[in-house]
Amino acid sequence: MEGLKVSDANLVVYVHPSKGDKVYQAILRELSSLLFTFSEIFDGVVLSYNDVNFLDKCAKILPGVHPYFAVKLKAKFLLFSPKPNMLLEGKVVKLTQGSIHVIVLGFASAIITEEDIREEFVHKTKHGQDVYASRSHKRHVIKVGTMIRFLVKSFDEEILHIFGSLIPDHTGSIHWLDKNLEDTTPIGRTAKKTRESEGESIMIDRDSVGRETFPMDNIEKYNLRSQGFHVGLHLSECLK
Repeated sequence: MEGLKVSDANLVVYVHPSKGDKVYQAILRELSSLLFTFSEIFDGVVLSYNDVNFLDKCAKILPGVHPYFAVKLKAKFLLFSPKPNMLLEGKVVKLTQGSIHVIVLGFASAIITEEDIREEFVHKTKHGQDVYASRSHKRHVIKVGTMIRFLVKSFDEEILHIFGSLIPDHTGSIHWLDKNLEDTTPIGRTAKKTRESEGESIMIDRDSVGRETFPMDNIEKYNLRSQGFHVGLHLSECLK
């Protein structure tokens, strides 16, 4: 699935003096506050972080009424950054005559309205259940619980809401597509391709952030939560 990427970032975390004897916990708490929110710096929703390493042995104390100290560290972030024309995957949670409602990665909502559903699909009610069935392929059916692949039209960063489309032929039920589409189709090529893009500066020191795409097959490795912390240096002693 597109829209997932891993970023290596050098950043600065400001810690209150009262947390001087618990620096590591304070930093993890600060990083956790970023989870499942859209970050303009990273240009994506922070899903997970790990490999947290301190870059300096001692932090820099900032002058002021409350002299916070700045801790430089390096961490790896898993980001969700859907862009127009990307292909996403999600689970159908609701169907109506004019829309398909989807959950992506268990937290982001998406909607595909009637005007963005190709004419091949017809809304029907079978055994009291709403479905979208293909006129061309009898077994290509979308219903509640179906995992679908759809195209991104736009993404509302504030409410983490996606507007999608099922107009392209290589969108629809993933189960049906994987069985019936050849590798020569756009989705077949996309699934095999790994992309890398240049990073951007972050936070106060404006260091670069390296990025790479994140295959859907590896999503279980991260479990969409923080894990696998590796602390290079303990700062609590030099900050007392």
